[in-house]
Amino acid sequence: MPLRLIFMGTPDFAVPTLLELVAHGHEIAAVYTRAPKPAGRGLKLQASPVEQEARRLGIAVLTPATLKTPEALGEFRALNADAAVVVAYGMILPQAILDAPKDGCFNLHASLLPRWRGAAPINRAVMSGDAETGVMVMKMDVGLDTGDVAMAERLTITDKMTASDVHDALARLGADLMVRAMAALERGALQLTKQSETGVTYAAKIEKAEAKIDWSRPAHAVLRHIHGLSPFPGAWSEVAVDGEALRVKVLRCEPAEGSGAPGILLDDRLTVACGEGAIRIVELQRAGRAPMKTAEFLRGTSLKPGARFA
Repeated sequence: MPLRLIFMGTPDFAVPTLLELVAHGHEIAAVYTRAPKPAGRGLKLQASPVEQEARRLGIAVLTPATLKTPEALGEFRALNADAAVVVAYGMILPQAILDAPKDGCFNLHASLLPRWRGAAPINRAVMSGDAETGVMVMKMDVGLDTGDVAMAERLTITDKMTASDVHDALARLGADLMVRAMAALERGALQLTKQSETGVTYAAKIEKAEAKIDWSRPAHAVLRHIHGLSPFPGAWSEVAVDGEALRVKVLRCEPAEGSGAPGILLDDRLTVACGEGAIRIVELQRAGRAPMKTAEFLRGTSLKPGARFA
């Protein structure tokens, strides 16, 4: 029999999992998501991507400010769910909530635990030069991504991939993985394995101060830093144009031939020297403008070899 599930998620990353669970016949008793936030120039309240999909599907949506009150616990328990599926919900689940569903709460986490527990696993994996990452279905406990793991899928990270590319690939892999995990739970065949106590790392939230490009680092480290912050918040650098400092976000780049003082523009194709080697900027964004390819940027901006990114 299909499971009766509570779905808890907020951003785009969670949407494929919700859609796959519905497509495979599971009953979604309710969707929990973060409350609408002001967005856009008019600062109008905007529902989360998960809320928008849930309402389109006719599923009840709940947006509590906290899950720690007796009222919130009573409302959660009253849904009488077999399990809860949690995907980037953005709120801590207290023990009483974790214990409420008959079979527990299961989280889809975007890393190969115990590596990159915490808030920004995709960004950190790319920025750190990891060769692979993945998604895992974990039975939740009160720790920070410390629960027993049920299933995993791996993904190779190439130097061409940005955090956005990895995000989209893992969202698809994760949706399929969670569906398989719930099918195993339904059959009473879901096996759990304790996480290793070695290899634990934490994926701290990305701070704005980290976004400035350090051209003194080796080219591969610069490339991975840029790609790990693309598209948000976006790694940035400044270059003088017509006597004024122009700040640009670098969204995508590639390895390139050449060497020179860190930050020096080596040619008319936006090849920039790093501490070792060089990278070529492929896509970038000026403040208040849409992202653009290098050729389009150079048509409207006069930059000569020898200019310096700082």
